[in-house]
Amino acid sequence: MSILLQGGILVTAHGRRQGDIRIAGDKIVEIGTNLPVADSQVEDVRGRYLLPGFIDAHTHLELNNGPGSQACADNFYTGSKAAVAKGTTTVIDMATPTKGQSLADCLQVWDNFAQGNSSCDYTYHMSIIEWNDGIRKEISDMIAKGITSFKMYMAYDNLRVTDGELFEAMLAIKNVHGMLGVHCENGDLVNENIRRLLAEGKTSTHYHPLSRPAAIEAEAIERYLMIADQADLAVNIVHLSTERSLEAVNRARLRGQKLYVETCPQYLVLDDSVYDQPNFLGAKFVCSPPIRKVSDQTALWQGVMEGAIDTISTDHCSFNFEGQKTLGREDFSKIPNGMPGVETRPEVIYTAGVTTGKISLEKMVALLSENIARQFHLFPQKGILQEGSDADIVVWDPEVTGVISDATQLQNVDYTPYDGFVTKGGAQAVYLRGQKVAENGQVTKERQGSFVFRQTPKD
Repeated sequence: MSILLQGGILVTAHGRRQGDIRIAGDKIVEIGTNLPVADSQVEDVRGRYLLPGFIDAHTHLELNNGPGSQACADNFYTGSKAAVAKGTTTVIDMATPTKGQSLADCLQVWDNFAQGNSSCDYTYHMSIIEWNDGIRKEISDMIAKGITSFKMYMAYDNLRVTDGELFEAMLAIKNVHGMLGVHCENGDLVNENIRRLLAEGKTSTHYHPLSRPAAIEAEAIERYLMIADQADLAVNIVHLSTERSLEAVNRARLRGQKLYVETCPQYLVLDDSVYDQPNFLGAKFVCSPPIRKVSDQTALWQGVMEGAIDTISTDHCSFNFEGQKTLGREDFSKIPNGMPGVETRPEVIYTAGVTTGKISLEKMVALLSENIARQFHLFPQKGILQEGSDADIVVWDPEVTGVISDATQLQNVDYTPYDGFVTKGGAQAVYLRGQKVAENGQVTKERQGSFVFRQTPKD
C-alpha cells in the first residue's frame, strides 16, 4: 500500500508550496495538490513542513585513531539511532585505516561496523593517512565501490601527511572526479604550542584554544587552498571555525577558485568561555578546531547567510566525560578531542537560525541536505523532494518546543554540549526510503539503514 502525506508545506532549497506527497515502496512517486487518496494510507500533515531528510556529512561513529587512542562512546548502532530520531536520514562517516592498512581492508571494516546495525542510510569518506603507490592505486578502486570522497589531515602526528603527499593525492583524486576534504590546522605549530604551554605549567582546559589559535587554522586553510589551486581541484574545507579562515576562503573565491566550506553547530552557538567552566567541565567542549570567540561566531553566521558557507555538519565524535575526558585533568592535551552532535543538529540550527530570522527554512534545507547531496554525489537520490527521489522525508512541526538534555538524549554518551538549550521546532515523523522509522524523537524501526552507492560525474 502507498502512503499519502496530505496537506503539508513542501520545502526545498528553492521554495515552498502547499501540497501532498505520495510514497510507494522506497520512492516519492507523486507530488501535487489535492491528490486522490486511491488505495493510499493517508497521513494528515496539515500545519507541518515536509523537508528532505537531513544529511550529516561529517561523523565519526567508529573512531580508530591508532594505538593508545580512546574508542568513541557511540557506534553505528547508537549514533545512527540518535541521528534518524531527529531527522538525519543519511550520514557520511569517516572511515579511517590504521597505518599500513589498505583502503580496501578499511572499507571492509567499516562495512562490518555499519551493515545490519545502522538505523539511517550511510556512506563513507575514505581517510588517507599515508601516501604511497599502493594507496594511489586504490583511489580508483574506492570510486568503483561507490566511495567518491576522501579525507586527509594537516594535523595529528598519527594521521597527517606532508604538503607534497597532499598535492599528489589531489592529482590522483582529480583524475577520478572525486572530492577531498582536509582537516586544516598547522600540526607543527600545534605541537610546539602544546609543548610550550605545558612547560610553563599551563595545563587546564583554558589553554586548549590557546594551543590552536585562529591563525593556525587560517594558515593551514590558506596553504591547502594554494596546493589545491596548483592541482586544479575543487576541495572541501571541513569544520571551518574562524573569521580569519573565512577571509582566506573569500580571497580564494575572488581569485576564481572553486571550493566548498563546512562549519558545525558548535561554532555557531557556543563560544570559548566554555573552557573556563569550573570542576573541569570545560573538558566536555575540547574539540579541534576549538570553540572560538563570539566575534568568530558572528562572522560565521554572516558567512552562512551570505552563502560563503555551503554546509553545516557536526563532526560528531563522542567521548564520555567520566573516564575519557577526565584523563586530561593534569594535561589538557590528553583530553580526547571531539563532541557529540549528530542528534541535535536540526533542532539547534532551526532554533538558532530559522526562528531568529538569520536564515530561512529553505536555507536550512540547503545547508543540512541539498547542498550536501549535490556536493557528495548523492543528488537527486537524496537531498530533495521530487518524484523519483528516495522517500527520505521529515515531517517538521514548527511549534513543538523542548529542552536538549544529557538525561534524555539518545546519543550513547554521558553529556551533550547543548544541555539546557531550549528548542523550538522538531521532527514529528521521519521516513527513511518510505518507511516511518521515527516519531516524536523516538525511533520506531531500528536497523533499517543501507549503504548508498555514489557515482562521480562522467567525463
